[in-house]
Amino acid sequence: SCSISRKQTAAAMVAGQVNESGVNVDLYIPRKCSATNRLIHSKDKASVQLNIGHVGADGGYSGSYTTMALCGFIRAQGEADGALDRLWVKCYEDAKRSGHEI
Repeated sequence: SCSISRKQTAAAMVAGQVNESGVNVDLYIPRKCSATNRLIHSKDKASVQLNIGHVGADGGYSGSYTTMALCGFIRAQGEADGALDRLWVKCYEDAKRSGHEI
């Protein structure tokens, strides 16, 4: 599927170890690169995370967004713009196929 939506972000917040009351006790939960599926480790200072806002037909922001993360390796190779374009086209087509408007 396409990257992490706002609803999936809440589900990801409870990933890892949780205590009996449901509170996340992990200090660090690594992200994954949307283009390569590599783990983005804490020392990867070149990695970026983008929130792409969804707009309606009138051009107004709908309040929802899609999150995409790119690792430093993709950015260093100069492939970030191409990877982001491929990811967004795939995400858009998946949403269109399932009947959602982005």
